[in-house]
Amino acid sequence: MKNLSIVWQELTAKYSNDRQLVDRLWDEIEKSHTTKKRNYHNLTHLKYMVDHATRYHDNLSDPDTILFSVFYHDIVYDATRQDNEHKSADMARKRLSKLGVPTDKITKCHAQIIATQSHSFNSDSDTNYLLDFDLAILGESPSIYQEYTNKIRKEYAIYPDFLYKRGRRKVLQHFLAIERIFKTDIFYEDYEQPARANLEAELESLK
Repeated sequence: MKNLSIVWQELTAKYSNDRQLVDRLWDEIEKSHTTKKRNYHNLTHLKYMVDHATRYHDNLSDPDTILFSVFYHDIVYDATRQDNEHKSADMARKRLSKLGVPTDKITKCHAQIIATQSHSFNSDSDTNYLLDFDLAILGESPSIYQEYTNKIRKEYAIYPDFLYKRGRRKVLQHFLAIERIFKTDIFYEDYEQPARANLEAELESLK
């Protein structure tokens, strides 16, 4: 897989010749994803999603917009706030406008990032792929899933165990209660059952 910065350079080259702007925006993305408080929502998570977007490129109707959504969906992240997605979407809109990205793509990108807040089934197929890329970690092997949960706990280190466990249980119960965690058929077939097993195991460990 290409370096993230190269993916960014190739993506943005389709819309802007201003290399200083492109480099400045990449620096902003990189800096945002490498703060000390980001143990999971960092460049590793970004690369994980870019890898999936590349792997399923042919399933997407607008791969460029999906990549922009991936790069910006977590650019604003504070574990104590509830408006990260909206702030990230608004920042994406401003930055993509500077790059000269067409308005229709910017509008789609904004909507896709907002959709990552609820992870509900969407009428737009690309958006459902984005949501599945974001949650695919839930269906990885138990050892990878354990690493993920450890990193999430560190991001919420500000909260004592009794508060964290209560909040985490609600998240797990929410996912286990919905009919489908994964919205696309291909991810549902490959990830749904492993994800549910991981979530149930974690829920049991929090009792």
